Amino acid sequence: MTAPPTSVVRPSPPQSGRSRAIRWAIVLVPGLLLYFLPLPLLNPAQRHLLAIFVASIVALVAQPVAMGVSTLIAVTLLALTRTVEMDRIFSGYANPTVWLIFTAFLFARAVTGTRFGMRVAYTFIRRFGRRSLTLGYSIAGSDLVLAPFIPSDTARGGGIICPIVESIATAMKCEPGGKNNDFGAFLTLVGFHTTYTASAMFLTGMAANPLIAEFARKVAHVDLTWTRWVLGSCVPGGLALLILPWAIFKLQPPGLYNTESARDLAADELRKMGPLSRHERWLVAILLLVMAGWVTSPWSGVSNTIVALAGVSALLITGVISWQELLTEQRAWEALIWFGGLIMIADELLRAGVVQVLSQRAFVFFHGWSAPAALAGLVLFYLYVHYAFASMTAQVTVLYPGFLAAALASGVNPLVGGLALGYFSNLNAAMTHYGTGSAPVYFGTGYVSQRTWWKVGFLLSFINVTLWLGIGLVWWKILGWW
Repeated sequence: MTAPPTSVVRPSPPQSGRSRAIRWAIVLVPGLLLYFLPLPLLNPAQRHLLAIFVASIVALVAQPVAMGVSTLIAVTLLALTRTVEMDRIFSGYANPTVWLIFTAFLFARAVTGTRFGMRVAYTFIRRFGRRSLTLGYSIAGSDLVLAPFIPSDTARGGGIICPIVESIATAMKCEPGGKNNDFGAFLTLVGFHTTYTASAMFLTGMAANPLIAEFARKVAHVDLTWTRWVLGSCVPGGLALLILPWAIFKLQPPGLYNTESARDLAADELRKMGPLSRHERWLVAILLLVMAGWVTSPWSGVSNTIVALAGVSALLITGVISWQELLTEQRAWEALIWFGGLIMIADELLRAGVVQVLSQRAFVFFHGWSAPAALAGLVLFYLYVHYAFASMTAQVTVLYPGFLAAALASGVNPLVGGLALGYFSNLNAAMTHYGTGSAPVYFGTGYVSQRTWWKVGFLLSFINVTLWLGIGLVWWKILGWW
């Protein structure tokens, strides 16, 4: 199999000694204070567990070291301090959710390595990219097709869609801050806002979505299967993919409207790629079978993780990916290490009653509200607090269990509360140029100023709330979920 295309993600500069020391201080100070200073609501064991958890989450944001390193340190400290019993310290790595995430990254490797993802995107553009608005819909359609199998919006948006957006902008003679900048800005914003929307529509569309499903199972005792997730998202998500490109078209007019040259570029790239290769044909067949397995999982009794492992086995047997490529897929192994650790810590927080204690105290403001009002208030709070986060996974890990527990305490239906907060764990990326991994990649193209990015993102967040919390609730009522 050919090597994956080079990502457009720019490597961050190495940290200086002073910068690293500041980052470590940001991590250690709150952790040490929580560990040693008494809290009236928590006993020492609960406080120690919370301290190590908070420090590990702050480390995911401040990043004095890689995410996997900080998680390994947290797991080790929990064992050395006997905060968690040894027979449970590695329980997260036996969790099926962790292995579902692992396999999803291997599917992403196959889609990018065979260049099938590029072929899908260029096919949409060649067929539908006659005008600037239909070109925007082509970008949205490409992301939608790829989202179930590429769980990283950085890999999908930053590694596949954004390079194509830049190629189209170049073909249309766009210059950041100069000639035809508005057209480049339009394409950039459409690419970004449809990336996180597609992520929200599938359980395997974003790396933290399976983690959300695990939290929902533990906190609300509800099973967010692949089929249930997409059934709940298909109407609000489909409407979002129709409305958002049009809204961006109005908020950021492209200036250029005839995009035949983009179709010519796509046709030329497809000619260079030639017909579907043998590996691509095997990949398509395997992905369709995996999708069928996920859809029929509630009736067959075969879990999503086992279906995914069967798909990875088929990719290895047919040579779509090699064993060596599996071993060198760093994102998959990193996700396995840090998600396994985080799931174990989250399980222990629930087991020790820390989540219940904190949610009861933190969300006392919502006591006495009706269930619909409480859900709306919690979702809006959860959405806009993301201004303080540079990672969707970090927010999910820190806030999702507590917010879901507060929703349940207010009488919100467990399935509706679990899914609503789950969908907005993706949609919260809309507002800033740092809120998810693909955001700085798109922003780095230079076509959109920070002021415009924030203004458009804030306005589109209202559309997302209307579609997902307004029309979404009506759709879920029709489904009989509440």
